[in-house]
Amino acid sequence: MTDADTTTYAYLCIGCPLGCRLEVDEDNHGDIIEIRGSSCRKGDRYAQQEHTDPRRSVTTTVAISGGIWPRLPVKTSGEIPKDQVLAACEELRRVRVQAPVKMGDVLLDDLLGTGCAVIATRDMPEIDSSAVRAVEPVHR
Repeated sequence: MTDADTTTYAYLCIGCPLGCRLEVDEDNHGDIIEIRGSSCRKGDRYAQQEHTDPRRSVTTTVAISGGIWPRLPVKTSGEIPKDQVLAACEELRRVRVQAPVKMGDVLLDDLLGTGCAVIATRDMPEIDSSAVRAVEPVHR
């Protein structure tokens, strides 16, 4: 096999704090020939995963009604395919939940058929309507 038959891809490993610079050589059939630059097995696994099936966790916010804040922070229960991250965020932009919500509550069971749930990452108590008072506008 000649160098013309291989393509080299570069990745920055996030498997541990070292941040190794990885290189993955791929043949013209799309098969990995060699992984270089890793200092540990996590780097090898990361390079394999990132090259063949890149995935990401999603953390964002969703709208909430009746809560003390207008947005609720959420995350996916696992990693979803990288090419579905934007669609997942667009889907979550349309979600509105009702307070109260507890940290760890599952808000969606299966985001876009990925098998990942969407989970609340903080408590959001319901607003106490008896404590809300009208505020007079200030005229200057």
